[in-house]
Amino acid sequence: MIDYDRIALEYSRHRQVHPEVLRSLIKIGGIERASKVLEVGCGTGNYVIALEVSVGCSCWGIDPSAGMLTEARSRSRETSFQLGRAGDLDFQSAFFDLVFSVDVVHHLADRRQHFREARRVLRPGGKACTATDSEWIIRHREPLTVYFPETVEIELARYPRIAGLRGVMEEAGFAEMTDNRVEFPYELTDIQPYRDKAFSSLHLIEEEAFERGMQRLERDLGSGPIPCVSRYVLLWGTRLPS
Repeated sequence: MIDYDRIALEYSRHRQVHPEVLRSLIKIGGIERASKVLEVGCGTGNYVIALEVSVGCSCWGIDPSAGMLTEARSRSRETSFQLGRAGDLDFQSAFFDLVFSVDVVHHLADRRQHFREARRVLRPGGKACTATDSEWIIRHREPLTVYFPETVEIELARYPRIAGLRGVMEEAGFAEMTDNRVEFPYELTDIQPYRDKAFSSLHLIEEEAFERGMQRLERDLGSGPIPCVSRYVLLWGTRLPS
């Protein structure tokens, strides 16, 4: 069991916004200044704060970790943050234009209830977006899978398959389902985020495997920056008028 209150500071220090995810949320989500946006499982607030800053829209974030929200509130006075869970959204019906999550759906015990709630709080025509990893992405993470291959089977057991998620969203009443994959190549020059275990899967492997991967990272970084690619699948659904 990962204590997200305890690792909130490492997340705040090291986790970054994926620029192509942000771009897709704005473009495909149709976000403009008058929009109302909710991030479910917002953590330290990276994405929802970035949306507020980029577009000027009204933004809310919920998370079950008080520690994560403490970090989020320290970073923005404009975005509204509150303690809450994905399956019980404390908002009025038909309120939001976009409800989204990034790297959250694999943590949810009852995904059906979450998507029912997401649909309820969306206005007719509003969109839900789930940014997650496919099986292919998990097997080809660069650098995580390359240096910590022990994470693969753990992550495959945690993450739902894209086809299954699509089915759950359709059962919850979403239509016009689409998905797009985004990529962002970059060079790794600082491995401190890995040393600080700012990625949850690193808390789930044996310490020996973790140290072995760190040694390889340190060795390879000694020869220069390590080429990497960050990827997500974004699964979209629309709440049609009832």
